[in-house]
Amino acid sequence: MYEKVALIGIGLIGSSLARAIRQKGLAREISIATRSADTLAAARELDLGDIYTTSGAEAVENADLVIVSVPVGASGAVAKEIAGSLKPGATLTDVGSTKASVIAQMEPYVPEGVHFIPGHPLAGTEHSGPAAGFAELFENKWCIFTPLPGTDEGAIDKLKAFWEACGSHVELMDKEHHDKVLAIVSHLPHIIAYNIVGTADDMETVTESEIIKYSASGFRDFTRLAASDPTMWRDVCLHNRDAILEMLSRFSEDLASLQRAIRWGDGDKLFDLFTHTRHVRRSIIEAGQDTAAPDFGRVPKKD
Repeated sequence: MYEKVALIGIGLIGSSLARAIRQKGLAREISIATRSADTLAAARELDLGDIYTTSGAEAVENADLVIVSVPVGASGAVAKEIAGSLKPGATLTDVGSTKASVIAQMEPYVPEGVHFIPGHPLAGTEHSGPAAGFAELFENKWCIFTPLPGTDEGAIDKLKAFWEACGSHVELMDKEHHDKVLAIVSHLPHIIAYNIVGTADDMETVTESEIIKYSASGFRDFTRLAASDPTMWRDVCLHNRDAILEMLSRFSEDLASLQRAIRWGDGDKLFDLFTHTRHVRRSIIEAGQDTAAPDFGRVPKKD
């Protein structure tokens, strides 16, 4: 599909892309760049690419597709570094969880003749690093594009076909709308998880051993979200500040309403809320975005 793909950043998303590209034959050559020599060595040991370098500018030379997979706060620095080495007619995209900020950082450095198509695959786990990736990560997941006005339709169609070949469904969206949607479906849940786990850890009346020993599925699943890459989520909070603060405000209002229902013993209101949220869960399963298997699909450990 592309002669050469350059992956700038080789964490969970980058390494999963490398595996998917290899498995599905989507490029003749894969170039990998990361600033960490240790991470680059790990990628080489896993045989994720054909070219390995700590220089982004070197990695993108003659690449037809460049995918930036770094924490969103580093997007501008990467764009600046690679700008002079981008091939005319190449497609430049990213996988960042915030789009307005990434566009503001990267667009000023994109040379004329390079197709800049910001993207965001809605896929991930709490694990990070080259070894965490797997080719099936994008299967039946959504990938959102937020292209700028006037972007070449042929370049969009080709990148869309690339992500569909990786297993994703593709949708185009306005950057501000993307950031608001992701604030509620992704960013807010992670912030709540970090906060709940932090609150439990701070409780003087509950020892750490009890938190671990008695962690039922609810708290345990919050810890999964709270184990996500701290650099990535720090940058998400800082670079999608307005949308996240808006959703936090709405959440706080709803939480206060729930608090009143519990205080006043309003069982009907509690039952209605819990019934509605159960329906949301069922809708997610019906949409194929999760499994109805017990314990969120985890396989019990065998003796």
